[in-house]
Amino acid sequence: MDMLATKKKQKIIKKSQIHDKDTGSPEVQVAVISAAIDELAKHLKKHKKDNHSRRGLIKMVADRRTHLKYLERTSKTRYNALMKKIELV
Repeated sequence: MDMLATKKKQKIIKKSQIHDKDTGSPEVQVAVISAAIDELAKHLKKHKKDNHSRRGLIKMVADRRTHLKYLERTSKTRYNALMKKIELV
């Protein structure tokens, strides 16, 4: 996810972390991936023939789906809260 600037990524992490040093929880990872997906989608609207980036977008969407399935399986309440927070419902 090197598309996101470090400061922007840190702000996203701070907003969605569960505790102070949390950088790896599913909530944080989904939030970071979602931000990268948004940026890449903007890029692809301008550059319609950029198939290499399109493949990266598809991989990121699949990765986010995997994290969401894991979270749904392990903690339904955290999953529902995250879905509302990042507005994927």
